Amino acid sequence: MIVGLGNPGRAHAGTRHNVGFMIAEELAERWELGRAKDRFRGRIVEGRARSATPQVGAPPPPRVAVLCPQTYMNDAGRSVGPARGALKVALEHVLVVHDEIDLPFGDVRTRLGGGLAGHNGLKSLKRELGSAEFMRVRVGVGRPNTTDPEIVSAHVLGRFSEGKAQVAELIERACAHVEAAILAPADDQSGQGL
Repeated sequence: MIVGLGNPGRAHAGTRHNVGFMIAEELAERWELGRAKDRFRGRIVEGRARSATPQVGAPPPPRVAVLCPQTYMNDAGRSVGPARGALKVALEHVLVVHDEIDLPFGDVRTRLGGGLAGHNGLKSLKRELGSAEFMRVRVGVGRPNTTDPEIVSAHVLGRFSEGKAQVAELIERACAHVEAAILAPADDQSGQGL
């Protein structure tokens, strides 16, 4: 199950905090998963993650569910927890895509578990899933040169100041990380080296 974190509504579309939604939507489109349905307090679509370069004789691509919680970020777990339970997804098969202000814009990293870095969406997921040991694709949106919480909040909740091409490149890079994590051979699910 791939979870893109963001906030619902047009007012939040295209903001740094919604980069998880942007990536989840791009993956659903490229895998031709169809139209999302309203379930589990979110928008969810299911199907198979298709590789851009399928190999002859390769096993079928894995089944995936792509979920964008329609709660606010700090309640995302109230969508993800029920979806995970209903779909019977093991915690190690949950992959969360989220904004990360502690990474420079354009930097994308994949890891299993780790700290929550004050991210309210991750805190909610840990609370509802019972653990923070899920896979993450951390998408760097940069941090302003200040510790003033109002300026930092405005930066995260604001629209990208970078050009469309740079944002598209960031989304493409993050999609590649997700695909590498879920399409990797079964014996290499660590997400290391990405």
